[in-house]
Amino acid sequence: MTATATPDGAGSLAKMLNILQLFSETEPVWSTAAIIEALETSRSTGYRYIKTLHEAGLLSSARNGYYTLGPRIIEMDLQIRLTDPLLLASHGVLEELVEKIGHSALLCTAFRDSVLCVGEHRAPSSPANRFSRGQRRPLFQGAVSKVILAHLPHHRLKAIYARQGKEIENAGLGATWSEFRATLGEMKKAGYVLTVGEFNPGVYSVAAPILTDQKTALGSVGVAWDENQRRDVEVEHAVLAVKQAAATMSERLLEQQRD
Repeated sequence: MTATATPDGAGSLAKMLNILQLFSETEPVWSTAAIIEALETSRSTGYRYIKTLHEAGLLSSARNGYYTLGPRIIEMDLQIRLTDPLLLASHGVLEELVEKIGHSALLCTAFRDSVLCVGEHRAPSSPANRFSRGQRRPLFQGAVSKVILAHLPHHRLKAIYARQGKEIENAGLGATWSEFRATLGEMKKAGYVLTVGEFNPGVYSVAAPILTDQKTALGSVGVAWDENQRRDVEVEHAVLAVKQAAATMSERLLEQQRD
C-alpha cells in the first residue's frame, strides 16, 4: 500500500497527513520503515513527519519503531460527539425511530465520494449492524447513500459524474448525464429511497435526507431489516417514520442556525 499522491500545491502537509490513511483494521500497526516506503519520500522527511504527528498525539508509539493511531484522535471523537450539529440534531430521534419500527437506525453523512455512518441506535436484541459508526459505503449503493447523492448540489454532481460515470452506470443510475439527473430527480421528488438486496439478499433499506436551508443534504437517516427475519415490518410505515425523523432533524438544524 502507498500513500495517496498529492499535487504540488498540497505540499508536504498533505503528504504528512496521508500517513494517517495508512492505518486500518487489517493494518493497525506500521513500522517507521514501512511508513517511509509507503510515502515514497526520504528517510529524513519521513522521520520528521512521524515525529510531528507523534508530538501532536495523532500517532502513538506501540513499541520501538512501530506506531498506531494516537490518543488525540479519541479526544477529537469525543468533541465531535458533543458538538457536531448533525449528531446534536439526532438526539432522541434515532431512539424514537427504533421504537416505531423495531429495528436499528443509522445516521450518515457524505464524505468525499462515499457515505460515512456517524451515528446509530440499535434495537433491543438486534444483531450487530453490518454498517455502523466510522464505516463507509459507496455513494452509489444503498438507500442512505443514494438519498444523499440525490440532494447534492448541481456542481458537485457534475464533478462526481465526470470522475465516476462508469460506476454510476454500473449502479443502474443512468448511462448518460441526463439519465443520471433524471434518476436523482425522481428520488428527490419522492423524498426517500427504498432499496432491496443491494448489499445482502432480502434486506430492505429505507432512508430520507436531512436537509440544509438550501435543500441540499447534510446527511441521511435510515433503517434496514431482513424480510426473512422481520416479516412484520410494513414498508409504508417505515417510510413515513423515516421521513418524519429526517424532517425533525432538518428543522433542528435550522433552529441551531437561528440561535
